[in-house]
Amino acid sequence: LEIIEEDGLQPEQRVEARSIMKLMLSFEFAFTSHLMKNILGITNELSLALQKKNQDIVNAMTLVKVSKQRLQMMRDEEWESLLTEVSSFCNKHEISIPNMDEIFVVSGRPRRKALQIANLHHYQVELFYTVLDMQHQELNNRFSEANTELLLCMACLNPSKSFFAFDKHKLIRLAEFYPYDFSATDLMVLDIQLQNYIVDMRLSEDFLELKGVGDLAIKLVETDKHVIYPLVYFLVKLALTLPVATATVERSFSAMKYIKSNLRNRMGDQWMNDCLVTYIERDVFDSIDNEEIMQRFQNMKSRRGQL
Repeated sequence: LEIIEEDGLQPEQRVEARSIMKLMLSFEFAFTSHLMKNILGITNELSLALQKKNQDIVNAMTLVKVSKQRLQMMRDEEWESLLTEVSSFCNKHEISIPNMDEIFVVSGRPRRKALQIANLHHYQVELFYTVLDMQHQELNNRFSEANTELLLCMACLNPSKSFFAFDKHKLIRLAEFYPYDFSATDLMVLDIQLQNYIVDMRLSEDFLELKGVGDLAIKLVETDKHVIYPLVYFLVKLALTLPVATATVERSFSAMKYIKSNLRNRMGDQWMNDCLVTYIERDVFDSIDNEEIMQRFQNMKSRRGQL
């Protein structure tokens, strides 16, 4: 930034560089940077756990509770320590520290037009409390009590360690989340099926080394157990479908801004759908050889010519 300020080709570049440097050397920039560092530190383990393909749902839900509690503890107890930390940083780097009892003024605006709030109110209420409350609310929205219970019930299907996580009552509760798929009669049958199912699974050597629900579904089909325990198998399919469906929807919305850009704002639904599939599932398409794609299009062209 200093180089751009001194040697920028355009006056606008030099002015912008000077403005950014001024902002970076302000107390507010130091405060928000330290606040962000502390919040991201609290949620880091949760973020990493949720990004894993083979995640431990029980531990992930525990980390959600830990993150919520830590955010609340930071809100209730850590304002003074954060202010001390930021002040020490500013003293070390010769950044001016505002008087917390004075009126807060937005940089670049006349003081007479400033809202009559103290610096303490701005930094503690408008920044510190507001950001922490937003983070806490986001976790509550994404991991409500119902969602958390649903995920914990799904975890009981995990076949690892000889079906250590199995819990019949939680699996019946999982079925109750889908009243249109499981009638009252189905729930009674499921209760009996689960009791036979877990004994069968723990006695069978084919199911001892399974690592996840996906492996369980494959093995159930290979051994025809999905026919013997159809309701249990249906639960397994629901458990596999739910995370894929929700993740795919979120990835689709994120990808749309890259696919349907200003240059491609007239593309139709089918063309956009095809582009989204190749973009979202690019790992799959990367494994396909270009020669196979070219040969497929050549064959399609030949068939069209014959027609």
